Amino acid sequence: MPDIQSATIPTSTIENERAPAPAQAARSWLPWLPYILLALVITGIYYQVIGKLVMDWYENPDFSHGFLVVPFAMFLVWDKRKVLRDTPIRQTWSGIWLLLAAIFVLFMGIYGAELFLSRLSLVMLLAGIVWTLCGRAMLRELRFAILVLLLAIPIPAVIFNQITFPLQLLASRMASAVLPLFGVPVLRDGNIIQLASMQLEVAEACSGIRSLMSLFAVAIFYGYFLERSTWRRVVLALASIPIAVFANAARIVGTGLCVQYWNPDKAVGFFHEFSGWLMFLVSLSCLYLVHTLMCLKIPSSRKTQ
Repeated sequence: MPDIQSATIPTSTIENERAPAPAQAARSWLPWLPYILLALVITGIYYQVIGKLVMDWYENPDFSHGFLVVPFAMFLVWDKRKVLRDTPIRQTWSGIWLLLAAIFVLFMGIYGAELFLSRLSLVMLLAGIVWTLCGRAMLRELRFAILVLLLAIPIPAVIFNQITFPLQLLASRMASAVLPLFGVPVLRDGNIIQLASMQLEVAEACSGIRSLMSLFAVAIFYGYFLERSTWRRVVLALASIPIAVFANAARIVGTGLCVQYWNPDKAVGFFHEFSGWLMFLVSLSCLYLVHTLMCLKIPSSRKTQ
């Protein structure tokens, strides 16, 4: 009779096979438990800050693009998942100073009643956590995704007012210079444009800051998805600023033309609201045109012999 060789089975394999399914599921979650607890702690500390931030996105049209920023940042992390998987994780104490700075900025924002500092501290805290737990190499790979979150934070009111009023004056000045070319007499006093039939006031909502902030964020999204060159991405983001300014001036010119040649009531009603969406689409077209011009390959001239 042939010999029957007994195969030895490791004890750990037998125990794993006999272990019930709930126990195996619990073991698979154990490595993630510290990260889940850390996320819960951060949420407990910043829940009021995050809640007020979401309300500002919902109530303030100037920063409604914040609803797109966070999903975009999450997509950036998912898009680099292969690179992040190959990046070595080295825990270090070097990131502690950034964590301490984030906590200090949080206290400054809470006791100083400055929402911008409180929200900024959250971004600093995320960067500090990545640096401390995963190392500088991981932070280098995630730096763009973390910096993008700054777009979702409304700028402080002091800086906002310093930007808005010059934009109002610039838009009214540009519109006052263009309208006479179409036969519309104007008289400008600051941000007030006096027409023949009525008076136009370039208010804060008409300063163009809303389209400027939204177009700047969209330009960054556009550059990431459709452009690989870093310098072209920077040019696209910077080009969104003059594009938004000129588009807002064109919107005011269109309103003045409607007042002069159509109906003043409709010009400041339906047309005023519709032209905002129309000018944003025109701005996107201009952004696409800038990108197309940058991608054109100019053939080098050759001397004929």
